[in-house]
Amino acid sequence: QVQLVESGGGLVQPGGSLRLSCAASGSISSFSAVGWYRQTPGNQREVVGNVTKGGNMNIVDSLKGRFTVSRDNAKNTVYLQMNNQKPEETSVYYCYARRRLLYAPYWGQGTQVTVSS
Repeated sequence: QVQLVESGGGLVQPGGSLRLSCAASGSISSFSAVGWYRQTPGNQREVVGNVTKGGNMNIVDSLKGRFTVSRDNAKNTVYLQMNNQKPEETSVYYCYARRRLLYAPYWGQGTQVTVSS
């Protein structure tokens, strides 16, 4: 069992930047993928992006060039760097860690990000 704890959420102005962190209680170096989803009230959780065990990053097309997912296996931490943020990206952001393909992922509790002036 791995516990995930997100941090770094808060209020950011449109066009601003924020970096979220997700600290794992154990090693994530062998996990096939770690990454982020987000969810707004009344909507389904949607994928933001992930980074694989091999270091390949995948980001949804609409966020490419502004969002970056990275992992630091030595620190057991996953990051989400968000730049040039937009109000419509206000959401609760959740990190996840999947041990192997087709396995159910571990989830964090979520952190609120509000983009507003």
